[in-house]
Amino acid sequence: MPSLTQRVLARVPQGVRPHLVRHRRLVKFLLVGSGCFVLTLLINYALRLTVLERKPVVALTAATAVGTAVSYLLNRRWSFRSSWRRREPLLFLLVSAAAIAVNVLPLIASRYLFDLREPWVSPVTQELADFLSGMVLGTFVAMLFRFWAMQRWVFTRTEQPGGVRVGGAGPQPGPQPGPPLGARVRSAEAGAGERDA
Repeated sequence: MPSLTQRVLARVPQGVRPHLVRHRRLVKFLLVGSGCFVLTLLINYALRLTVLERKPVVALTAATAVGTAVSYLLNRRWSFRSSWRRREPLLFLLVSAAAIAVNVLPLIASRYLFDLREPWVSPVTQELADFLSGMVLGTFVAMLFRFWAMQRWVFTRTEQPGGVRVGGAGPQPGPQPGPPLGARVRSAEAGAGERDA
């Protein structure tokens, strides 16, 4: 039976399919991120409309932390197909803490630097500014940071569908590096000298 990914790809137009397959890690990361964005949005507004009505930065931070935990599980098992390493959770925690800070910085600037809050603006303007700065701009910048940092530091050893590990220590499949540049230059100079003689 074909997997969910294979069934979805079968419905995608033929011209788009190769691009999705080539960038499948990014596509999966974006799908996980979209789901976690909705989860974060729901938790954020549930907290802001109930117990954290006067603390929007705390509400967004808590919602982002929950979304980040779900993101770790989904990205590790699906987007990056990572084989577990002992320090992976710690690295993920550090990257995520930095990403949460990146995520809330636009909201902090909107609220406390530009004073887009009551009583200086209307409640509707305040909520719109909070949504655009915290949920849209903050999430977008944090997403870019997370994708780069996750590939760079956290999920460096990935598994291919057959369970084969790629990355980390050991020989890598594909073309092997040639001799150092200096050796190639010397070899080319020697060849040129022989032709001149």
